[in-house]
Amino acid sequence: MNHFRVFLACGLLAAVSARAVYAPIPEQEQGKDLTFAFALNVSHDSNIFGSATGAIGSMIYEFSPKVSYNASITEQTFVSLGYQLILDQFDNRPGDKLLDSHMASARVAHAFSSSSTLDVIDMFQAARNPESLLNGLPLNADQSFKRNELDGNYTTSLTPKIGATLKARIVYYNYRNPLLGSSLNRFENLFGLSGDYAVLPEVKAVAEYRHQDVDYDTSPDTKNKHSDFLMAGADYAVAKKLTTSGRIGVEYRQRKGASNTTAPYAEFSGKYDYADGSFLTGGYTYTLEEASDTAQFTDNKVNRFFVNLQHTITPLLVASASLTFESAILQARSISTNVSEDTTRLGVALSYLPTKHWTIAVSYDGDHVTSDEAARKLDRRRVGLSAAYAF
Repeated sequence: MNHFRVFLACGLLAAVSARAVYAPIPEQEQGKDLTFAFALNVSHDSNIFGSATGAIGSMIYEFSPKVSYNASITEQTFVSLGYQLILDQFDNRPGDKLLDSHMASARVAHAFSSSSTLDVIDMFQAARNPESLLNGLPLNADQSFKRNELDGNYTTSLTPKIGATLKARIVYYNYRNPLLGSSLNRFENLFGLSGDYAVLPEVKAVAEYRHQDVDYDTSPDTKNKHSDFLMAGADYAVAKKLTTSGRIGVEYRQRKGASNTTAPYAEFSGKYDYADGSFLTGGYTYTLEEASDTAQFTDNKVNRFFVNLQHTITPLLVASASLTFESAILQARSISTNVSEDTTRLGVALSYLPTKHWTIAVSYDGDHVTSDEAARKLDRRRVGLSAAYAF
């Protein structure tokens, strides 16, 4: 992440565990339905295309206006809408030097009763200057893409101790480069059903089933996948300020054009609110994910560790940091061999909030990838200064 987004991401993580219909919204957007904002960023990116060799660095000047609407349209229904334009001007980039990106979101949350809620969120992104770049692509290739994600979640209580959740997620990727698009354009659909039982007031035992479809636009007979997950775990409120969650299970994956596989699945996370406005989150996942090179690899086996920190130094000064480490094994097709790859992503930011409306931040982001395949290695550093105003 870059351009002050470390701080924003940590803020979003703080709201992940919220179950209420009226989920937290940014402080600048509270108390009114309509909010306008704009941000100015100056940054330097050492590797704008994420190339293993021949990296191109550039200064980037960014202007980003945003409009948000948050309102309770009835006592049971909350609606949120947002749109953000991001204009990036590069001083050293082959081809287009002015890139326009767009982000739009829509959310409807409805409480049918005190124990049954429906939450639907759609997020669209057209990224001309992606924050996370793919490994192993041709030298200095354009990785612009469009992505749409639709999430739905219905939660209800069957008895005072038993709850159930239905969930669905539909994600579509569309890359601007025709060659990249023919390889990676796809739908990823995930549907799930979980049940929980309150063993103790602070402990819920959980059982869950998920089904996933990965359907590619091109060559589906060699790249599509269908998976079924069975898992069990628990959510534990250890103390007022400490919560944990864990799931372990198994994935049965059917691959088109490649052998089927059975793999373990695990996810663990925790959040500690150690002071007012300060928290620490962390976790671990083990799963199968899609590869950026579908010609050589079917998918990746990924071990992912992450830590996020937000610390309020003073009421006006906030520090934040995000660290992710991924150890992956790319699963080769019959013509290739497996490839081991480690990825480290670090982001830090220091934010100054002189008023409710202004935020000024300095940030650093670093990406480092080591790989058995030289063309997949990556080093990228971004340093930025930003100022944002909301009214």
